[in-house]
Amino acid sequence: MPASDPALRTVRATRYVTPFREGGSLPGLVEADDDGLYVVKFHGAAQGPRALVAEVIAGELARALGLPVPEIVLIDVDPALADAEPDPWVKRLLAASPVRNLALDYLPGSLTYSRAAGPRPDAALAADVVWFDSLVTNSDRSPRNPNLLVWHRRPWLIDHGAALFIHHTWTGIAEHARKPLPTLPDHVFLPDAGPLGDAHDRLAPQVTEPLLRAIVALVPDGWLAETSPVGGPDGQREAYVRYLLARVAAGVAPLAIADAVDRGR
Repeated sequence: MPASDPALRTVRATRYVTPFREGGSLPGLVEADDDGLYVVKFHGAAQGPRALVAEVIAGELARALGLPVPEIVLIDVDPALADAEPDPWVKRLLAASPVRNLALDYLPGSLTYSRAAGPRPDAALAADVVWFDSLVTNSDRSPRNPNLLVWHRRPWLIDHGAALFIHHTWTGIAEHARKPLPTLPDHVFLPDAGPLGDAHDRLAPQVTEPLLRAIVALVPDGWLAETSPVGGPDGQREAYVRYLLARVAAGVAPLAIADAVDRGR
């Protein structure tokens, strides 16, 4: 898919297969009308729809930058699917998440990434992932919680719901955009990463205003608050664009790695 023309397919859930018990959002494995299996993140989960917004923006930006992310789709879920589900938690979640939700392509046989088990990423890929996570303020890529899957001996980036945490308040945006990600020294790929400055040179020119506008346009209006400190859905989309452009301009990833090295001395 060309980076200049991001798009999301929409599928319809036909069968709820099983819940995943890891994490607080209770994602579920669902079969869809295209015969595919998807890991569904529900807008009625405890994290709320902002987590789905972060999944779309961060996930599609990562894909546009050439990073490996499972396909993201919009999935329509009929609450009637809950009728045959014996688990009361799942029944409540499905009932609270009618129609439009988010799903990632299921990678059968994939395993959670472990640095000890490998395979280790090459230096350039590791640096690119560290730089990207710094850009979108994703603190969930630590050795304890890598949010990486290994599939066909390749790492795949998943679970970006905690990224872009500025959107929980939309306050102090300009100052926040200049701050390095404080959890970056604990990034699972940092020991294997090449120079973050080189990653910045590779990736920063690709994070353009037209690309960001195309990506934020993918977010359904229903996942964005009707009102916020930056306005309604259109104001929030504009805020995401401006915030990410400001972080790129500030060079926050190279700054963060320099800070990490200084603290380790």
